Amino acid sequence: MEETEYLARLAALRARRWPKGWPDEPQYPFGKVLLTDYLRRWAVHQPDKTAVNFYGARLSYAELDRLSDRFAALLVEKGIGKGDRVAVYLPNCPQFFIAFYGILKLGAIHVPVNPMFKATELRYELIDTGARLILALDQLHDIVEEVRAETSLEHVITTSLGEMAPAKPEIPAPPALLLARREIAGAIDLLPALDTMTAAFTAPTDISLDDIAALNYTGGTTGMPKGCIHTQGDMLYTAAATVPFSLGIEPRSSYLCMLPVFWVAGEVFGLIFPIFAGSTVVLLARWDPVASMAAIDRYKVTHASFLVDGAVEILEHPDRGAYDLKSLERTGGISFVKKLNPDLRRRWRDLTGTTIREVAWGMTETHTCDTMNYGLDEDDFDLKSQPVFVGFPVPGTDFKICDFATGALKALGEEGEICIRTPSILKGYWNRPEENEMAFRDGWFHTGDIGVYDTDGILHFLGRRKEMLKVSGMSVFPGEIEAILGQFPGLLGSGVIGRPDEAKGEVPVAFVWLAEQHRTADGEAAFRAWCAKTLSSYKLPEIRFVAQLPMTETGKVKKEQLKDLL
Repeated sequence: MEETEYLARLAALRARRWPKGWPDEPQYPFGKVLLTDYLRRWAVHQPDKTAVNFYGARLSYAELDRLSDRFAALLVEKGIGKGDRVAVYLPNCPQFFIAFYGILKLGAIHVPVNPMFKATELRYELIDTGARLILALDQLHDIVEEVRAETSLEHVITTSLGEMAPAKPEIPAPPALLLARREIAGAIDLLPALDTMTAAFTAPTDISLDDIAALNYTGGTTGMPKGCIHTQGDMLYTAAATVPFSLGIEPRSSYLCMLPVFWVAGEVFGLIFPIFAGSTVVLLARWDPVASMAAIDRYKVTHASFLVDGAVEILEHPDRGAYDLKSLERTGGISFVKKLNPDLRRRWRDLTGTTIREVAWGMTETHTCDTMNYGLDEDDFDLKSQPVFVGFPVPGTDFKICDFATGALKALGEEGEICIRTPSILKGYWNRPEENEMAFRDGWFHTGDIGVYDTDGILHFLGRRKEMLKVSGMSVFPGEIEAILGQFPGLLGSGVIGRPDEAKGEVPVAFVWLAEQHRTADGEAAFRAWCAKTLSSYKLPEIRFVAQLPMTETGKVKKEQLKDLL
C-alpha cells in the first residue's frame, strides 16, 4: 500500500470513533504566535487572575508577565543573548515560571536540570550545553561550585524554595519550603536583582517560532542523556493539539501540577498548558498525596494528571474521606510502574466522580502528548483492549508502522516500528549529528519502539525493540506483560526483562513489587496463580518478588539494575 493510501485509511477509521462535535485540527486561541505572546495577551485580558498558586501564594498573570520581563532584562545585563543556554536547576516553584518565560522572551535557550542531580550529572549537562548562566536553588549552590571551574558558567543566580511561598502555607507543605534563605557570597540573589530591573524590557524582534527554545534531556534508563532540541513552535503545537482535546482546560479551569517541571511532561503540563489556556496552575513543590487532596478540596481544582501510582496512594490513603475531591472534572493518568486498570478506574470514579484516563503516549523527542484516549473509555474499551492501548494521534500528527529492516509499511494488526511525523518533533539531538541521521528518514522520526495498529485504526505500544524477547521463536514484549500484571489489584509495580535460556532462547523474568498486605506466602501464591490464569504460557514470566523497584527520577524502572539482580 502507498503511504498516502495507508494514512487515508487510518484517517477514515479514526473518523468513525472521533468524539462527536470535536474539531479535527489543533486549536490556537490567539493564533500561531509565540508562547510568550500568549502570556502577554492573557496578562492584558485578565491581569489580576491567578496564574500560579503556590501553597496559597498567588502570582497573577500581570505579575508573571512583569517578572519574566525583568528576568529577561537581568539576563541581558549579564551579557546573555539570543541562542545562549541558560540552565535552571530548581524544583517546582514560581521562580521556575519566571525564569522559563524570561528565557523564552529573550530568545535564549532553556536548559532544565534535574534538581536531584549530583556533581557528575550536573557537570555533564553544563558541559554538553555550554550554558553560560545558571539559576540554582540556594541549597544546591555547593554542587554548582563543585563543577563550575570545568564548565562555561560565567554567572550563578540563586533563590530559595520558600522565597515566593506564604509564611503560613494554606495546605500541607514540605519542610524544605520553610528553610531559611542562604546568603551566598559571589552569587546573584534572584528576587533583589529583579527589583533593580526597573527599565522596561523590549523583546528582540527577530525571535520566531522556529528558534531553539529548550534542550530537554532524555531521561532514559541506559547511556548518557541526549539533549532534544525543541522550539517555541513545538511547545505551541503541543498545547494546541492537547489542551482542547485530552486535557480540556480553559480560562475558568484550575490545574493541579505536582509533576516535576524540569521533566518534559511537567514542562508541558505545568509550565505551558495552563498559561496557553489562560487558566490557573495550582503548583506543588513535589508529590504528596495529602497536599494534593488538600489542594483539590481548598482550591476546587478542576483538572489534574497523576502518575497512576499517585492515584493509588490517594485511593488507599486512610484520610481520603476527609477531603472533597468532587470538583475534579477531568483526570489524567500516567502509567510508568503501576498501570491503570478497570478496578482502579471504578474506585477513582467512586471517590471523585470523574473518570481517570491515560493522558497520552509520547517521548521527550516528540515533546510528549502525541496520542489521545478521550472518548475511548466507554465500557472501559481502552482498558479491555490489547495492551498497551495508546489511542488516536492528536490532530496534526501521523503515525505509521514499518518494518525495522526495510522500512516497508506493515498492515493493520502487524507489529513493527512506530514512526511518527509531527510538528513538535525534535529538531535534532544537541551535538549528536550521527544519531540525527539514524533517527530521521524521509521526514519521519524512527522511534525504535514496537507498535501495532488494530483494525479500528487505534495505536498500541508494545515496547522498545531492544527489550523485545524471543521465547521459543515467539515475540514477547515486556511492556505488554507489565501492563497485564498491572491489572492485579495488589500490585504496586513490576519490571520485566529477559534472561537467556538454553531450551527457549529467552524467558521473561518479572520483578514484582506487591502491596504490603500481599507480601505473605499466601499472597505471593495467589499472585502466581492469577498470572498462570491470565497470561499465555509463553508469556508467563518467572516471578521474583522485591521489596521495591529501582527507579529513575522520572518514575521509570531501571532495567539495567534489574539485570544486575539476575
